[in-house]
Amino acid sequence: MEKFSLFFLLMVLSRTHGETCEGKCGQQLDSCSCHPTCGSLRSCCPDYKEFCIDVAPQSGSILGGTDFYVLEANFTQSSQIVCRFNSEIDTEGYVDDSGRAHCISPLLYQTGWVPLHISSDNGTTFSRSGAWLSVHTGKLSSEFKALLVNSTKWQYYGTPGVGGYLQMTWNTTLVNADKVNIELWGYREMGEPYSENWQGEMEYLYSLAKDRPNNGSFSFLPKIAENVFSSWELGSVRVSSSSYPDGMRNVQAAWTEDHALAWHLEQKFRDNSTAWAWEKCLAWDQLEIQLPNFLNEIIDCPCTLAQARADTGRFHTDYGCDIEKGSVCTYHPGSVHCVRAIQASPQYAAGQQCCYDKTGAQVLTADSIGGSTPDRAHDWGSPPFRKPPRIPGLSHWVYDVLSFYYCCLWSDNCHYYFKHRPSSDCRRYQSPNSAMVFGDPHFITFDGVSYSFNGKGEYTLVTSADKQLTIQGRTEPIDGNAIKATKMSAVAMREASSDIIEVRLASGDNRLEVLHNQKSLSFAEQTWMDLQGVFVFSPTSSNVTVMFPSGAGVEVRQRGKTLTTTVLLPEEFGDSTQGLLGNMNGDAKDDLALSNGQLVQNQSNAEELFAFGASWAVPNASALFTYDSNYLLETYYFVPRHDPSFIPAFSAPEDPDDPLSDLAAEICSGESSPFCRYDILVGRSLTMGNDTRRSFQSHISLVEDLKPVISCGWLPPPNNGKKQGTTYLQGARVQFSCNEGYTLKGSSERICQKNAQWSGEEASCIVPSKLPGILAGSIVGALALILIITMIVLHFRKQKRKPSNSEDGSITEGL
Repeated sequence: MEKFSLFFLLMVLSRTHGETCEGKCGQQLDSCSCHPTCGSLRSCCPDYKEFCIDVAPQSGSILGGTDFYVLEANFTQSSQIVCRFNSEIDTEGYVDDSGRAHCISPLLYQTGWVPLHISSDNGTTFSRSGAWLSVHTGKLSSEFKALLVNSTKWQYYGTPGVGGYLQMTWNTTLVNADKVNIELWGYREMGEPYSENWQGEMEYLYSLAKDRPNNGSFSFLPKIAENVFSSWELGSVRVSSSSYPDGMRNVQAAWTEDHALAWHLEQKFRDNSTAWAWEKCLAWDQLEIQLPNFLNEIIDCPCTLAQARADTGRFHTDYGCDIEKGSVCTYHPGSVHCVRAIQASPQYAAGQQCCYDKTGAQVLTADSIGGSTPDRAHDWGSPPFRKPPRIPGLSHWVYDVLSFYYCCLWSDNCHYYFKHRPSSDCRRYQSPNSAMVFGDPHFITFDGVSYSFNGKGEYTLVTSADKQLTIQGRTEPIDGNAIKATKMSAVAMREASSDIIEVRLASGDNRLEVLHNQKSLSFAEQTWMDLQGVFVFSPTSSNVTVMFPSGAGVEVRQRGKTLTTTVLLPEEFGDSTQGLLGNMNGDAKDDLALSNGQLVQNQSNAEELFAFGASWAVPNASALFTYDSNYLLETYYFVPRHDPSFIPAFSAPEDPDDPLSDLAAEICSGESSPFCRYDILVGRSLTMGNDTRRSFQSHISLVEDLKPVISCGWLPPPNNGKKQGTTYLQGARVQFSCNEGYTLKGSSERICQKNAQWSGEEASCIVPSKLPGILAGSIVGALALILIITMIVLHFRKQKRKPSNSEDGSITEGL
């Protein structure tokens, strides 16, 4: 408590020492704080809010144009606002009638949090600092962008049977003007691919309309662009105030998503779109031949839909084909769900996409136009962004989507596209291993050992020196100290030099709170965030998934008033993990090792298990948690990380008079029974027992979904024949048949065996041989010829006998 009193003394002194946060945001000063935790600790320097700013809204399109304002800082009408993004891009701001400073976000060829500095003296000094969240246009909520009505029509315009008026809509509040201009902007990439001079270029092309009422809707009859513009095949439409000059950059605007500009292409396209696209497809084919092969460095797809949805550390839903949103899979007919590899490939920043049909089987391009396709440029981009092929969304359009239009959608030449974008099968895919913490709390290690540990403190769940991954868990007593059991209340994690992510039960235990480098993150505007060395996805207030470059994934779910934490690690972590979740090596016997390496001798002994857990208390210097309240400082920061005075109940009481006893017997069954009973009888909560049972069953289902499967690989149909069956996992059967006039050679059916080999022999269709017929005909012909010759010889002999018989006067009877 002496340290705690000193802490408060420093906070009081800060009010009188005149220290400032100007240029020091994030720092702890001698007498006050400019750290994000200072607000709840009441230790902020007096000018903290003036210089360490927050903005609203906090996010907008990567294309720019979002008007946002600064919260709580003071400005005057004479302030000349300049907003600097990423220390290099300046936009002009303004002060509104309420004295709030506004900024306009610029075009940023990157996603994620971008450093923001604001000047109120026309750029002389930039004393205020904060951050701006740049968002991929495909991940941006529809309320923050202009929408193409019937987007398919826009992108097929000029092809046979597609014409007429096009329409777009937007939220009028996105553009603060009575009159607007509708402008077309084009995007292309210039320079030699994979060289230093490879650059992206977004340019104003021309206006579709000027001085239109800002009524949220615009329709027009597209005209063919002038020659200088028709070569731009990719772009976006911008709605901005008519008060700005044509094509002025970095002004308040609403943008459509980037799309194929079929509707403005040259007359040659409208005359014969198929032939035009065919030429483009051939040119793209030749370009791809010259570019580096990226296919060997991308991750293999999961074999099944269940694996793809469960492997959340490495794969995430592709928003263009989502089973949760009705499986509208425009580019992948026949598929019901697709996922993308979260991380781009290391050298070429390529992406992987995996699609699945209603049976859960992977759909391959070799069998269907709706199959999975890899990408030369990852759709979501990749750090450090800003240059091709790492520019989010736009690079992907240039190298992977426009070419799909050329070869597949605007012409019927998909075989060219699939030659360079073939589906990856799953023969090299290895499922991750999973471990879980749940209830009050219970643990299941990577190798399947289950146990309970009810220590109070902060502990290492997983650490891997090889991968520089650390995951820590904080426990706190249930219902104060009235119940001798604890629950997991926070999880903090980091990989190498990544940002630190903490997920904790918010005050009141009614939602999850996510902290990014000890500052609370809001997911009210966006559900996905690109951070430094880590991605975070939070679709609901009770569900957070954290993904690291190594492929490690951490799922945190709120179950009632407790946390359920699942850790997924790929095979590269094998034999390199330590902590409460064990050594991931397939050997359950060495999972429960103390921090000094000594193994637990009796895994059924609760006291020995308690000592094991206590040994993994987090060292003070290594703690990743945030201490932003008096309670956290007193309970965890100024005391040992493991509280030796807290002794839990090591087993559930067996009291037949306990009113919860019969209910526990009714609710708890199967493998989860010991954990469920403990949480009801010790935790005194039927709800907690039920939540524990549900969490355990979810883990069993996850393990089942991730169970390795055997793939024998794709089988081609024979030339001049066909095959039936497009599933290639163990037990699958593929039948072969031949076209009329051909005979099958090899096996008519092959079965995928447990040794990952196909049974039987390769099938082929051959033309039936004519040799037997020729031989038979020759033999018959030869016999006929011999017969004829014999008859001729006999005839001549007979003719020779007649004269002699006539001279002798004798006639042979019966001849």
